[in-house]
Amino acid sequence: MSSYFSRTGPTTFLPSPHVGGAWQLDEQHIAPALGLLTHAVETEHGDRMAVSRLSFDILGVIPLEEVSVGVRVVRPGRTVELVEAAMSHAGRPAVLLRAWLMAERDTAAVAGTRLEPLPPPSAMPAWDPTTVWPGGFIASVEVRRAQEAPGRARYWVRTDVPLLDEPTSALASAAGLADIANGMTVREDPRSVAFPNLDLTAHLVRAPEPGWLGFDTTVSFGPSGHGLTSSVLHDERGPFGTVAQSLTVRP
Repeated sequence: MSSYFSRTGPTTFLPSPHVGGAWQLDEQHIAPALGLLTHAVETEHGDRMAVSRLSFDILGVIPLEEVSVGVRVVRPGRTVELVEAAMSHAGRPAVLLRAWLMAERDTAAVAGTRLEPLPPPSAMPAWDPTTVWPGGFIASVEVRRAQEAPGRARYWVRTDVPLLDEPTSALASAAGLADIANGMTVREDPRSVAFPNLDLTAHLVRAPEPGWLGFDTTVSFGPSGHGLTSSVLHDERGPFGTVAQSLTVRP
């Protein structure tokens, strides 16, 4: 099975049909791009520190064509570092990532959270997201979902498609799925109301483990064209972070 991206050079990558978008079939779904940028940051800086925040700004749509990725340090440090990565197409920046990395230390004695764990994937029924969304990316994932109401659900997602044709971390793989949150419990039919996200920010208290990625998601639309998709992220060990996406709501 082909990966979402394959490397074509030191800083260039080609998307496969699995990256096909949900809003427009000839554009990239942004989710795998976020995983690729996370991988780029970890490849250059993850050997010394661990990622604690990923903040992506989506500057525009990206065709299913070769992209380039660059990484630079914005704020160097021995215990805290800010790193920026950019994905460009034909010389035009398309996605920006600013990632905070922190040195790790032993805090096991004080670790804990009041965030509630999700029921395991086996306790949720299978759900086919292609009943709502088209595109190669959506077709590449497996979903188990407990829907409570429009815009409110808990669910698990996984895929057999590798992020890249080289080894990647569990965090990069999770980042490559996180953007799916905005489409897994829609408030309105996307054929009548568009609500693409402009960004995605993830805050992490630990690195995720490989396997199923869980979401506890609420979608909110405001009265003046703004929206928000908020999720708590889980692996099968428990909650490990949060994701927020700003939406532009367009009836």
